[in-house]
Amino acid sequence: MQSDPPPIRSLLFVPANRADRMQKALASDADGVVFDLESAITRNTATEARANVAQALESHKPDQPAVFVRVSAVDTPDFGSDVEASRHQSLTALMLPQVTAPEEVAAADAALVGTEARIMPLVETASAVRRAYELATASDRVAYMGGATSRQGDLGRSVGFQWTPEGAETLYMRQKVLIDVRAAGVPNPLSGLWGTIDDLDGLARFTRQTRQFGYEGMMIIHPSHIPIVNQAFSPTPEEIDAWRRLIAAVEEADTQGIGAFRHEGRLIDRAHLLTAGQNLSRAAQLGLA
Repeated sequence: MQSDPPPIRSLLFVPANRADRMQKALASDADGVVFDLESAITRNTATEARANVAQALESHKPDQPAVFVRVSAVDTPDFGSDVEASRHQSLTALMLPQVTAPEEVAAADAALVGTEARIMPLVETASAVRRAYELATASDRVAYMGGATSRQGDLGRSVGFQWTPEGAETLYMRQKVLIDVRAAGVPNPLSGLWGTIDDLDGLARFTRQTRQFGYEGMMIIHPSHIPIVNQAFSPTPEEIDAWRRLIAAVEEADTQGIGAFRHEGRLIDRAHLLTAGQNLSRAAQLGLA
């Protein structure tokens, strides 16, 4: 791909048959919005919803959230029409539901020829969890992907787990998929969802855990979740300053021929320099450094 994918911390789902909600989402502080042409709409509103998506993409402005479109599954009759409505230069990524095999990702890649749009395969089945690395490497358009979980959602039905607020039942799946997508070079792993709208304390705990695992962002279903998720996946000013001090200290040590040394109570070497540099680069992408 020619351009780097925009960084996404918060990715807000919106039914594509609700033009009013779509416009509100585009005015929000979410990094990205998902116009949902699949499970969030009834099939008798699909034509109207596709027209809404096409209009929103046509009028999209650079300072608005990035636009994802969740289309129907590759093997359904609606897939082609959904993709056709989504093919626009303002489209950041096509979101693929119910993916089970890399051939489906390849089919989406073929449908996007002539565009720079990315792909986000959704991990919603036991097969997708098992084959996550294959899915992530099926196209160089895959820029967003990760282990998802929601209460009584597709993955829960496929695997059979019983959801808990603590998330122990999905711990392995979220970590396994994260390792697969990181190994595949996917730049922006995303997880989710927290489906209890009013439990913001629970959301904050789940979001912190997700960030600690190594994810860069989360899918969300309600605007009230945006500030909590954005904050959790943003470095603090103190962290940014600490990375800068560490980089300066390592560079100074290099001039003296020192490889490993003590810095602010820690033993530091070149590995820490690389990590601090990577973290600062992410902060710069988010406009924070």
